[in-house]
Amino acid sequence: MENSNQKLLIIGAGLCGSLMALRMAQRGYQVQLVEKRPDLRDVTQDAGRSINLSLSDRGLKALRLAGVEEQALELCIPMYGRMIHDQKGNTFMSNYSGRDGEYINSISRPGLNMLLLDKAEEMPNVELIFNKGCTAIDLEKGTATFTDYNTKQESTFEGDLVLATDGAGSVVRKAMFNKRELLFSFSQQWLTHGYKEITIPATKDGGYRTEKGALHIWPRGEDMLIALPNLDGSFTVTLFAPYANTKYCFDNLTTPEMVQEYFTQEYPDAIALMPNLVTEFFDNPTGPLGTIRCSPWHCYQKVVLLGDAAHAIVPFYGQGMNASFEDVFVV
Repeated sequence: MENSNQKLLIIGAGLCGSLMALRMAQRGYQVQLVEKRPDLRDVTQDAGRSINLSLSDRGLKALRLAGVEEQALELCIPMYGRMIHDQKGNTFMSNYSGRDGEYINSISRPGLNMLLLDKAEEMPNVELIFNKGCTAIDLEKGTATFTDYNTKQESTFEGDLVLATDGAGSVVRKAMFNKRELLFSFSQQWLTHGYKEITIPATKDGGYRTEKGALHIWPRGEDMLIALPNLDGSFTVTLFAPYANTKYCFDNLTTPEMVQEYFTQEYPDAIALMPNLVTEFFDNPTGPLGTIRCSPWHCYQKVVLLGDAAHAIVPFYGQGMNASFEDVFVV
């Protein structure tokens, strides 16, 4: 894409859409960024969803290109390796690299998203619009219909090019799938496992209850617990477990007693760090895990799928955000 005064319509103001809006505005495009949810800078949301992610050089190079790498790094905590926890509570560190200064980063999803929205909003050629969900798109014309979540009124926006960063449940991708002449191929593979978020809170003085500079993993065969550090001294903990057909699965972890029994047996050192385990377990939703592949990612020289809309991946690979940012780098 060359510099021009063309108008870009970007659907979805998550991490990929926000960075794309910033980068395209820097290149001289008129950008309209439309998001179905409220502005996360004003409204707390996504309770129970992963609030921190692994940021590697693959993602950093796109932030560098947009001139926000240094500010993003201020939100990061270096993780030098995997801290493996066995069933008896013993630990050992497996470094990511044998070279000094090489690590991956734990970063706040909402913190990074807010930074990118702030930077995009500073651009005079970016318009941010919230609370409008895309309900339909004319792929050939490059027009999209949105419904306001408050007023229920419909409105239509048009772009010389439409960039769909509307996530794994992409409305734009579905429209491409339904357009038979595009010969659009699509696959969605669900795992038999789900995930649930829990928290290791900070100590009373704001410190960390376990090693800060590591991605903690409790591997248990069918099950797995991971924990990533946050700037406030807490860790975001994610449980990956089967939905059914094992002794401990989401289908039978239905009482406080079962949850306590399960964590005491499988994660004895972790449960000691999670005073709010039972409350959070039942308050936070259980999320599905899946992989999305599709081809082609574009049509009519008008519409392009990017990020999770084009290639969603299960979170425990730690590559979803990095792959989405690489889309921005390539475009």
